[in-house]
Amino acid sequence: MPDKPTRKIVLSQGGGFFNDISLRIKLILRLMADSRVNPLLKVLPVGSLVYFVFPDLALGPFDDAAIIWLATYLFVELCPPGVVQEHLEALNATRKVMDSYQETSQPGQPGEIIDGEIVEGDEEGK
Repeated sequence: MPDKPTRKIVLSQGGGFFNDISLRIKLILRLMADSRVNPLLKVLPVGSLVYFVFPDLALGPFDDAAIIWLATYLFVELCPPGVVQEHLEALNATRKVMDSYQETSQPGQPGEIIDGEIVEGDEEGK
């Protein structure tokens, strides 16, 4: 019997906590807009936001953050792997472009220099 392929989605490699959260939110928004994702799956993130707004809907001592994390995690995991991978690659490509742009625009680095003057007042009125 052949081994069942494992499904492991890696969001990023060493991007930092806030970068990973940003990437996860962007991925969820892209998956929500994708017509290839089952509409029933889209209920998970929407339901977690409804729970966030109305936390008294659940019975028992559920932590809001845990509910939102679980819903968004399940949403990404249950989406078609090919669709998730496609959106992740697009987001990572965008991130690489932005990172390379930021590297060239750092002070002390060669980049585009714009020269100009500050003119106060209205020259036409004189």
